[in-house]
Amino acid sequence: MFKAIVLDLFDTLVNWDPDGLPVMHWKGREMHSTLPWILPKVAEALGPNYDRDAFMTAYGAVYEEIDHERERDGIEITCLERFARTLQRLGIHEGAELERLAEELTRIHMRGVRNVTSAPSARKDAVRRLAEKYRLGLLSNFDDSKTGWEIMADTGVKDKFEAIIISADLRLRKPNPKIFERMLSMLNLAPPEVLFVGDTPHHDVGGAKAVGMAAAWISRHALPLPEGVAQPDYIIRDLAELPDLLENS
Repeated sequence: MFKAIVLDLFDTLVNWDPDGLPVMHWKGREMHSTLPWILPKVAEALGPNYDRDAFMTAYGAVYEEIDHERERDGIEITCLERFARTLQRLGIHEGAELERLAEELTRIHMRGVRNVTSAPSARKDAVRRLAEKYRLGLLSNFDDSKTGWEIMADTGVKDKFEAIIISADLRLRKPNPKIFERMLSMLNLAPPEVLFVGDTPHHDVGGAKAVGMAAAWISRHALPLPEGVAQPDYIIRDLAELPDLLENS
């Protein structure tokens, strides 16, 4: 029925566990974050000008701003850009100093993300089974190319994928149709020949269906599909279910 299957990465092929990150407190909230590792580097760089509350306020505002821009424009804005914008608001001017520090903070953050990200063995087995019958692709919204590719290598099944797109590489982001069309071009297939598998209704299901792909929605908690999102062709609880489902359909 399909010639290729394209997977999302996070919460589809891999899980990331924020509970593995250190705890910090901010404005009466307790949260798991990489910031306890990042703040000492910021303090070292800014010296007497360091103000923890000012950094946290600027970082939070930039995060919300970028999230809005991503959803509005269907573009990817990198983690590096997030830290660069934050540092600019703290008075660090454009140039080598800003670029160096933003890169250092990005690498600290991404090491933390990678360390709490892993692929369950059942999902890796599913990829191997699927690869016996279908060409495979991977299309992920992720804001750091280097770490996205490293996480793929960490799964041990990267070699099963013919085409891989990390959104940071294209500066496009699901559900932008252009990023799905790029995947179709890499596979040299028409939309009906491809099944897209992902966990987010709007980005994965809606984005795939909008360009004519079939879609399998991973709905772990049997939640209803949000209003306005196209109906997926399949609903599963985990990627591990997909090989049997396709064999029996």
